[in-house]
Formats: sequence, C-alpha cells, structure tokens
Amino acid sequence: MKNILYVLFVVSAMTLLLMMQLDSEKQIEQMHEELKLYENIIDSLYKEIDTLNNRLEIYDFVDMETNMISALIFVESSGNDSAYNASEDAVGCLQIRKTMVDDVNRILKNKIYTYNDRWSRTKSIEMLKIYCNHYNLNTPEHIARCWNGGPRGLAKPQTVNYWSRVKNKMEENS
Repeated sequence: MKNILYVLFVVSAMTLLLMMQLDSEKQIEQMHEELKLYENIIDSLYKEIDTLNNRLEIYDFVDMETNMISALIFVESSGNDSAYNASEDAVGCLQIRKTMVDDVNRILKNKIYTYNDRWSRTKSIEMLKIYCNHYNLNTPEHIARCWNGGPRGLAKPQTVNYWSRVKNKMEENS
C-alpha cells in the first residue's frame, strides 16, 4: 500500500510538474506573441517618425526656398514689381534682363516667355526656378551668385558682395 501511495504521489508530482512546464511554455509562447506585437508597434512608430522627418525636410526646403526668393526680390527691387533699371533694361521684382528671358526660352526649347513677362512676379519666379533647375543651382549661395553673375557667377568675385546682401536678408527674414 505504501508503494502504491508513493507511486501515486510521484505520478501526481510529475503530472503537476508537467502541467507547470506546459503552462510555462504557454506563457512563453504568449510572451513571444506580445513581443511580436510590440515589435510591430515599434516598427510602425519608426515609420511614422521617418514620414514626419521627411515632411519636416520638405517644409524646411519650402521655407528656405520661399525665404531665398523673398530675399532675392528684396535685394533686386525692394519688392517692387514695377521696378525698372533703364541702364540695364532690367525689369520687375527680380530685375530680369532680356537675355535671361532668351536663356530661359532656350532652356525650354520653345518661346514660352515674353519680355513683358518680366513684369509679372509669378512668371519672374517661374523663370528663376527654370534657370536654377537647368544650371543645377541647389544652395542659396549658388542661386544668388549665379542669378547675379550668370551661370558662371560662382567664379566671379564681384558676386560675393551680392550673396552677402541676399544672405543678410535671408537671416533677417528667418
């Protein structure tokens, strides 16, 4: 009888240990599932952060571009769309000369812009963007110096002062 009780006790203990082992394995499996869920949440948060950072870069670029154009307009014409420099035949807010209109039309391989378009702020800014894109002007300094001195404006020492004035205005506007 003692042996039966002992065997029964051992079997019960083993069964209890086995059940505890199975329960632990089930808990571990549940924890793995929770961990996968948290990993997915973290991954989603990283993607959201990346999206927000990309948007911030875009907004920063748009703000920088707007500030850059505003500074150029101020330096060129003090914001006056009707500004005219008779000695250079420079017209409008960006003081565009006929040669710039010709260059932009050459870039576009079509006569899109007219000399009268220089009086339009919108069309002047369009021409500026076409010019910058064509000559791969990516930084404010490159844009300012080449706007002032032509496509090889970076090589011209006299454009440094112009860039300084544009940069100062950009800093004022920030």
